[in-house]
Amino acid sequence: MEQVSTICAISTPPGRGGIAVARVSGPRAIDIVQKIWHGKPLTQAATHTAHLGTIDGADGEPLDTALSTIFHAPASFTGENVVEISVHGSTYIQQQLLRSLIKAGCVMAEPGEFTRRAFINRRLDLAEAEAVADMIAASSKAAHSLAIAQVKGRFSAHIDKLRDSLIEMASLLELELDFSEEDVTFADRSHLRALATDILATVNRLAATFASGQAVRDGIPVAIVGRPNAGKSSLLNALLQYDRAIVSDIPGTTRDTVEDTLDINGHTIRLIDTAGLRNTDDPIENLGIQRALGRVTDARITVLLTTQEEVTEGLTEELAVQIREHQSCDSSLIIALNKADTIPLDTIPALLTRLPQADATLAISAKKGVNIDTLTQQIIDLATAGLPDDESLIVTNARHHTALTTASSALTALLAGLPQSEAPLQSEAFGETALTTDLLAEHLREAIQALSTITGSITTDTLLSTIFSKFCIGK
Repeated sequence: MEQVSTICAISTPPGRGGIAVARVSGPRAIDIVQKIWHGKPLTQAATHTAHLGTIDGADGEPLDTALSTIFHAPASFTGENVVEISVHGSTYIQQQLLRSLIKAGCVMAEPGEFTRRAFINRRLDLAEAEAVADMIAASSKAAHSLAIAQVKGRFSAHIDKLRDSLIEMASLLELELDFSEEDVTFADRSHLRALATDILATVNRLAATFASGQAVRDGIPVAIVGRPNAGKSSLLNALLQYDRAIVSDIPGTTRDTVEDTLDINGHTIRLIDTAGLRNTDDPIENLGIQRALGRVTDARITVLLTTQEEVTEGLTEELAVQIREHQSCDSSLIIALNKADTIPLDTIPALLTRLPQADATLAISAKKGVNIDTLTQQIIDLATAGLPDDESLIVTNARHHTALTTASSALTALLAGLPQSEAPLQSEAFGETALTTDLLAEHLREAIQALSTITGSITTDTLLSTIFSKFCIGK
């Protein structure tokens, strides 16, 4: 795809700041900037060099002192000629600079157009381009590390390796179709079964990292639930280390969810304090309870707070059953026995053994801060459980997860239709479940296409427009 226009945009965040950077990319980038530039001729400058001069505004008058950095194609982010102009961060200067560039021959960039051009010019594949957006949006060390690992391309290389193995086998099946009348076999069925089994396991393993990877990228949603006066708001305040929620002995004080975020060891935790779970005739409180159960469904981890009295009366078991009914299949449950400072120490172990089965249990005191650090570590451990050590092989993108799921279904169907012996495929000896070569080839094509969409080996204009429209202008 040939790009003929030269685009421009402010690449730094909108608003006033110390420095603003305008990015210009396209075949005429250097020539256009030269029209409004006073200083060493940029058309004679070597690539990857920076030059001090002045920039004219749209009225032709000097606008500001500027630093222009030159990148010659193809050794630039977009693969085109690029000029990055650093000026003072006045909003007026930024607006006038863009007007001046447009008057000189640029057009305004669309959202994500710089990165889209980098993809089209093969400076990035599609997965790496999406990781650029994740890196910009990263709000924690963990999210940043995931994005950096994806940008480096190891995830893409892994996907391409799987895809290439399938393409090799698919070519042999296609060859069989060309000689179908001669009843010959080019693709070794035992090898195809072993290959498909291995790739299916890898695809499923990658897909299984999505929930944890998404939680690390976007923040780990943690719902704090329990009966009224269990200490939910006190726990929220204890985790945040400031009074975010109102604490009261009056049941039903919290009638809606209260949310805040916390950075712990490089991970963003999205804490959600919910309304107390109980039977009530109050319609407003009931609405809060329904919202609380809805947040349980969305949460990666649910912390059920209970008390000594609730454990003794069997109410904790009832709550645990109710919560499990609303949890998603990949979420975790922590049960915390609260107000441990009011319970005799020698009775706490026995109470903990009476707690319902959960991913983790412990005794805490939200008011006194007892075992809050332990609870925090349990949250982190559960959120990151099952993630591979190699961060480049963690799925954080919903589109990638969908593609992996599609590939998994295709490979599963392929394996179900493979014969157990090496007789010709068209033989009736395989029974009703064996598939003919054309159907096996179709399942392989579906798996290959699904994997190809991840890195952009197969794309559509609609897919690209959807992906890059989510980028900020200037990136």
